[in-house]
Amino acid sequence: MPFKDILFAQEGPVATITLNRPDNYNALAPNISSEMLAALEMCRNEREIRAVVLTGSGKAFCSGGDIKYFEQFAGSNPDEPVRRLLEPLHRVVMDIRQMPKPVLAAINGAVGGAGMSLALSCDLRIASRQAKFKQAYTSLGLAPDVGWSLWVGLLAGFGKASEMVFLDPVYDAEQAQGMGLVHRVVEQEELMTASGLMAEQLARGATQSFAIAKAGLNHAFLTLLERQLEVERQGVLNASLTGDYQEGLEAFLAKRKPSFKGC
Repeated sequence: MPFKDILFAQEGPVATITLNRPDNYNALAPNISSEMLAALEMCRNEREIRAVVLTGSGKAFCSGGDIKYFEQFAGSNPDEPVRRLLEPLHRVVMDIRQMPKPVLAAINGAVGGAGMSLALSCDLRIASRQAKFKQAYTSLGLAPDVGWSLWVGLLAGFGKASEMVFLDPVYDAEQAQGMGLVHRVVEQEELMTASGLMAEQLARGATQSFAIAKAGLNHAFLTLLERQLEVERQGVLNASLTGDYQEGLEAFLAKRKPSFKGC
């Protein structure tokens, strides 16, 4: 299947899905989400594939939702791009979790917003030392989505999740590792080699056992995820209708600091 916004490669039992919109920091728009769904289905159905690597091209893993896509609807239907983005993104996250094969995120650079949700939905994460992590939603006047609150709450704890929501700091790779958001940190030039070696190790493992164990992990919290996705969907839709979001969007596009009014 030809792809436009992702790259798909298979080397032996390892498949690599690369988000390939480097000029937009691999920002998420409906087409890239649809292509990810198709690629994940290929990984699930191809018996020879035993492990999957998800990464990004250029300087970012994924910066989150595509603000330029949001701009098209500014003023008239500000919640419409959110609606169009969330449905396929929720399916991507659920497909990663229900994939009966290990999925490894190779975080090559900046990651924020829904891009962080995407990375945290994977089973394992290796980050480049150059990677930066940012919650990003609230600085734009939006609210976390795609399971962000659950992933960060489970992995980093309630306190860190609150810090990210209210202060929106930028964390480096070592800080992210210390919080449990990533498992390993390597030099930038070693990232794909290290990710490939780990994926090959996973592919040599007892993949049926992995599938059963992953299903067990999912059983423990997947119903939480399903509920959280709906709660966050309603939350981000409500946030997209606020004046603060309009101000955040205008400020982002004008490259200035927003002046939020709390309305």
